[in-house]
Amino acid sequence: MVSVPHVLSGISIILLVIYGADVITIMSGDGEGFIPLNGHERGIIFGMPPVILSFIAFFIPKRPRFKGLGMMFIVTGILIIIGGLLTLVMASGSENVERMLGEGGILFVVGAIIAALGGIEIKKSTK
Repeated sequence: MVSVPHVLSGISIILLVIYGADVITIMSGDGEGFIPLNGHERGIIFGMPPVILSFIAFFIPKRPRFKGLGMMFIVTGILIIIGGLLTLVMASGSENVERMLGEGGILFVVGAIIAALGGIEIKKSTK
């Protein structure tokens, strides 16, 4: 059954995959991605909404609980953690190493929190 939380989680995953694909394109090519935005704009448009939508999807009251939704949260958390890893890799060649290391660390924490919400959702769905 598809519910509003499922849709929000699906949108989060799609945005993160697009974001990640663009960053990988930038890292493997000439520094240009397929999205004509700078890093800051790309992060605001494709990075922040998945975090916000994940929290909204978790806290929307829903009965019954769905194990699939928990798995979607875990996928979202893992994608955010991978984004943190890419940020750390990109930080090694950057002039703003401290800022990028901080951003990567924050992404690890946020990704872990969202993945933990997925675990909570799975646990609640099996009761």
